[in-house]
Amino acid sequence: MVIGNDTLGYPILVCENAEPSLRAFVRARGRRCVVLADAQPDVAARARALAARLPRCLGVLPIALGEPRKRLATVEAIADALLAAGADRATLAIGVGGGVANDTFGLAAALFMRGVTYAHVATSLLAMLDASIGGKVGVDTPAGKNLVGRFSDPVAVFADLQALRTLPFREIRAGLAEAVKHAILAGGESFDMLEMLAPHRFERWPWGEVVARSVAIKAAVVRADREERGIRATLNLGHTFAHAYESASGYRIAHGAAVALGLRAAGLLALRGGLFTREAHLRVLALLALLGMPLSTRVPADAALAAMRGDKKRRDGSLRFVLPDEIGLVHADVRVPDARVRSVLHAMEAPPGDAEH
Repeated sequence: MVIGNDTLGYPILVCENAEPSLRAFVRARGRRCVVLADAQPDVAARARALAARLPRCLGVLPIALGEPRKRLATVEAIADALLAAGADRATLAIGVGGGVANDTFGLAAALFMRGVTYAHVATSLLAMLDASIGGKVGVDTPAGKNLVGRFSDPVAVFADLQALRTLPFREIRAGLAEAVKHAILAGGESFDMLEMLAPHRFERWPWGEVVARSVAIKAAVVRADREERGIRATLNLGHTFAHAYESASGYRIAHGAAVALGLRAAGLLALRGGLFTREAHLRVLALLALLGMPLSTRVPADAALAAMRGDKKRRDGSLRFVLPDEIGLVHADVRVPDARVRSVLHAMEAPPGDAEH
């Protein structure tokens, strides 16, 4: 099974096994390639298996990643490894891994020798349906998440569905949080499908359809606004809160869990501003709960608010939010008084209950 999407002008292939499609793609380009791999054992093993079937491959470069290593120092180490492997400006760099790998390898490829072509093989659900789509690459600094980066499109993306079989639950959850976000943006059948699937074991999910639908939603938004000057900002639904929770927790809260918290917080903020209905908000919370997502946090409100002040989405010194009006309609660039934000952050320290009324 291969499901294709070329909305963005490059192939995005959802494959049960990415190897045949990747091999054909590399052969058609007729140039040398090098494989950058997240050094996690399962991912590195998959990268070596893929590389063994690729023509003119310079080898596999395993790189230790993880959110704490998503820094410029790692980008420099990748550049050194590429040079040592014999890569040059005509070499195709192929990254294998999840969202952190996409962000870090993609930025390294965009900077190495002022830019080499890059393709990504996504091995996590988060990377398949969100992180590898749209050309955002970047790394963190001590001051905040993704503060150093750029827009740099890959030449191809391959969602390697067989990798989902070995993913732990926390990694599935990380991707599903983004799938819920996309479903809130699109509404209709996209949200209905997740509600229908949520009570069932993940092994029974039609992952090709789930990933392809999310890819289509994100790709359509990105195509309309490549550099996030308008509608693309809606893809940040819940993320101002999520990035704050990640940062304030020292990244002990994983991205998927943080996005789930952010979706509840954005819903609360919209409710208190008169934008969202209680019924729609509870529908979102019910879906998140069925998927095993956290809905409250021990991160103190003041710590989260301090982290928000370093968010790159601030404009003129003011925080802006993406807030839902209904399932299927969200608004970006919404200014909210700090007092209301602080109130929501305090509410997030307790499970859903009175705060939702």
